[in-house]
Amino acid sequence: MAPRWRSERMEPHGFWQRVEDGPAPPPPHRDRFPAELPDGRILHLPLRPLEGTATALASLILNQASFAVEDALALHLAAALHPHAPDLLVGLPTLGLGLAAATARRLGHDRYVPLGTSRKFWYDEALSVPLRSVTSPGGGKRLYLDPRMLPLLAGARIAVIDDALSTGSSMMAALDLLRLAGAEPVAIGAAMLQTRRWQGVLPPGLPVCGVFASPLLERRDDGYWPAG
Repeated sequence: MAPRWRSERMEPHGFWQRVEDGPAPPPPHRDRFPAELPDGRILHLPLRPLEGTATALASLILNQASFAVEDALALHLAAALHPHAPDLLVGLPTLGLGLAAATARRLGHDRYVPLGTSRKFWYDEALSVPLRSVTSPGGGKRLYLDPRMLPLLAGARIAVIDDALSTGSSMMAALDLLRLAGAEPVAIGAAMLQTRRWQGVLPPGLPVCGVFASPLLERRDDGYWPAG
C-alpha cells in the first residue's frame, strides 16, 4: 500500500498563515480555534484531536508559520515582557528558538542564548538536564547549555522563551538548567498558554507572559467546546 502522503493529495493549512480582524467566532469550533491576540485580532489555529479521547488542542507550529504570524506574535510578546526589563532572552528548542530571536530583536537586543538538544563535543554533561515535552512524551532527550554562553548569563536579567506552555515540563527543565549555571530568570514568555496544566508546575511568583491562551476542547455533537 502506498504511503498516505503519496496516495492522497495533502495541502498545508492556509488559514493560520495570517492574522485576521476580530471578533472571534463563538463555539462550537470544528477544524480551528480562534486565538485572540492582545490587539483584538484573531489567529485561527488548527485543532488536533488527542488520540483515544474526545478532546483536542489548538496547534501552533511556529517554524511552519508565515513570517507575518511570527512577527505579530513576537511584537506582542516583546510588549508583554518589556515591564520586566529583560536584557537577555534564552530560547528553548526547537520551536521556541525562532520566537526568542524575533522577540529579542523587538526588545532591542543584539543576540539571544539558544538551548539545545544536540550535544556538541565541547559541551559539559554537567550543564544538561533531562527533557520531556507534550509533543515528545517518550523522553530520552537532554537539554544542553553551551558552556561558551555562560559569560552572557552572568548578572543578566533573563527571560526564558518557548513557543507554548502546556504541561510546563520543558520550561521546568530550562529553569533547572539555568539554575545549574547560576542564573535565576525574571520572567517566562510564550506565544501560547495552552490549557492551565503548567500553572501548578512552574515556580510561584515567577511572572509568565503569554500572547494568547487556548483551552482544552471537548467534542460534542455540534463541534468542539472549551472543556469545563
